[in-house]
Amino acid sequence: MPSDTCHCILLRKASRRVSSYYDDVLAPLGVNIGQFSLLRHINRLGPVSLTELASKVELDRSTVGRNAKVLERAGLIAIGHGADQREAMLSLTEKGRDLLREGSPLWDSVQENIEARLGPDKTRQLQELLAAL
Repeated sequence: MPSDTCHCILLRKASRRVSSYYDDVLAPLGVNIGQFSLLRHINRLGPVSLTELASKVELDRSTVGRNAKVLERAGLIAIGHGADQREAMLSLTEKGRDLLREGSPLWDSVQENIEARLGPDKTRQLQELLAAL
């Protein structure tokens, strides 16, 4: 099977291109789309346990933990403990909330650009196809 018909390769290429759109607009804030996405989830769910966040974003707990440490060092999140002292709890700092406020219009602009390029029908179709996977 030629590589241009492999679903995995096509999806990975598309994913890298789309990620680069977001990364480019978020670069002035010092974060990438993966970090910005984690901040959005922590904002929505927070305070949230590392385990629950990993489950929500469908990533390995250790991967989310490493990324959380980067966000903590940047002063964007605080890592504390829940009722179970063994579980890390994540919450946004004021600096993290500020970054989300500043980054949201940038994120929106990429969303709107992608939707404009695809049009409403293909945007809906893309969302349905990806959800089906």
